[in-house]
Amino acid sequence: MAYHHGNLRAELLARAETVLAEDGVGALSLRSLARDLGVSHAAPSRHFPDRQALLDALAVEGFERLGAELEKAASSGGGFEDRLREVALTYVGFATRHPALLEVMYARKYRDPEDRVRAASEACAAILLGLFAGGDTPVADPERFGVILLAALHGIASLATRNALPPAHHPDELAADIVQRLLRGSRAD
Repeated sequence: MAYHHGNLRAELLARAETVLAEDGVGALSLRSLARDLGVSHAAPSRHFPDRQALLDALAVEGFERLGAELEKAASSGGGFEDRLREVALTYVGFATRHPALLEVMYARKYRDPEDRVRAASEACAAILLGLFAGGDTPVADPERFGVILLAALHGIASLATRNALPPAHHPDELAADIVQRLLRGSRAD
């Protein structure tokens, strides 16, 4: 078996995400990832000292990817409600495409001494809250609104990935609807 090839860290993360999506977090082990990639069982330890370090890195990568998608949606143009709807749809889309990764991202079992997971999570949240920084924000308490919106979107995505939504309710329609309803009830007067 080879000790190292190419960019092993990136390959370990990519393979870990595949295993996570197909078989769940319980199926992840550094030894099995090494075997899958054809490297020695000790090779992954150069990048991840243990399984939790791998999960932390997956969470950071997940938040970074979600953040990039949210940033693109937030700058899509249009008025505040249009941008907020795009961000909501983007969040639900990411969450329903990567439910196992999202679960790892929000697991809060991190041991990252540098707090990279928390920093990546906060950077994601800052994109949503950044929408409220403009002059066209019609919301009285932006931070509270953002938390409520995120909770609602996360719930929609969670129900969708568990096939627990009634067939007549598509996650995108629900996400757009929750934005409109929350805005209507949160207008700053």
